[in-house]
Amino acid sequence: MLSWPKSILLLVLFSTQAGAQAPPIPSAPGAEVYIQWPLDGAEVAESFVVRFGLLGMGVAPAGVDQPNTGHHHLLIDVDEPPALDLPLPATDNVVHFGNGQTETTISLSPGEHTLQLVLGDYLHRPHDPPIISQPITVTVVAPATD
Repeated sequence: MLSWPKSILLLVLFSTQAGAQAPPIPSAPGAEVYIQWPLDGAEVAESFVVRFGLLGMGVAPAGVDQPNTGHHHLLIDVDEPPALDLPLPATDNVVHFGNGQTETTISLSPGEHTLQLVLGDYLHRPHDPPIISQPITVTVVAPATD
């Protein structure tokens, strides 16, 4: 079991509570987030690259509080977005890119999948108003067998 000093645990707890209670960070007027690649309706291999696009704001790692910046969160097969007034959860379906990444390689099972981006602030919270891409649908095609 991991043993952390009490002061670090209290700092993490305080930061999490403060982030949930702090007012939301405003988004830049007209800012947009979108998926550059793959295109909506594309057929892709089981492992493929997803490229993130952002207009009107900049990318900064989580924890860096700079105006008009944020970092990407990729929603995979999420029917309804998570609560947009709280820090985004980190799950298999809500993937955080807190180092400021602008692309990733993901692997999905064969079939139809949806992808969508949400820009988060330095505390992983959606901006106000939230900056959310249109969802796209991709079809993962299993490799051909001879």
